Amino acid sequence: MTKETSQTLDRGLSVLEVLAEHPEGLSVTELSQKLGVGRTVVYRLVVTLEAHSLLRRSVDGKCRLGLGLLALARVIQPLVREASGPALRMLAEALSCTAYLMIADSHDGLVALVSEPNRSDLHVSMRIGTRSPLEASAGGRAILAARTAAGRPLDPPWVITNLEGGSHGLAVPLTGITGLEASIGIIASREFSETEFGARIARSAQEVSRMLM
Repeated sequence: MTKETSQTLDRGLSVLEVLAEHPEGLSVTELSQKLGVGRTVVYRLVVTLEAHSLLRRSVDGKCRLGLGLLALARVIQPLVREASGPALRMLAEALSCTAYLMIADSHDGLVALVSEPNRSDLHVSMRIGTRSPLEASAGGRAILAARTAAGRPLDPPWVITNLEGGSHGLAVPLTGITGLEASIGIIASREFSETEFGARIARSAQEVSRMLM
C-alpha cells in the first residue's frame, strides 16, 4: 500500500536538507538544479520558508538556513542528550577522562552534555553550554571533518588534537543524522593511545548515531 505524502512539504524539507549541506548558501537557481524542480516552484518554497524564519536570503541572493531552526533545535537537543548520556558515562569511566557531546551552532561548537569520571584524581573539567569556534577543539574539528567529507567515511573516523595547557582531545562525529552536526569526544590531561581510545569512541558514536537515525 502506497503511503500518502505531501509533495509540497516534501520539497520544502528537501530545500532545508540541501541548504544544511551547503552552509555557504545557494541561489534559487542552484537550488532548482540540485532538487530537479522548476525555479518558480523553488522560489515559492523559499518565500514560504523565509516567512517562517526557517530560511533567510542575504543581499547576494544566496539562501541559507534561518534562525527559526534554532527554536526547533532547542527541542531536539534534549533528545540528543538523552540518547548520548549513557555512552558518555561509559566512556568517562572506561577511559578515566572527561567525555562530552558537542553540537554545531553555525561556526561554533556548543558543549551540550558532559560526563566526568568518578574514579579519577586528575581530569580536565568542562562546562555544559561552553561555546567555542569549531576549529578550536577536537569535537569541533570532527564536525568540520564530517562536513568536508560530505557523507564519505573518515579514515580514521576520529580527529585528535593537542591543546594548550598540555591537554589532549579526541573526537568522532555523529553521522547519518539529517539536520544534526554533532560529535562525541574526550579531553584528557595525559597522553593516551590514539588507536585504543579512537576505536572505543568511534563505537560509541556509531551506537548513538543509530539511536538518533
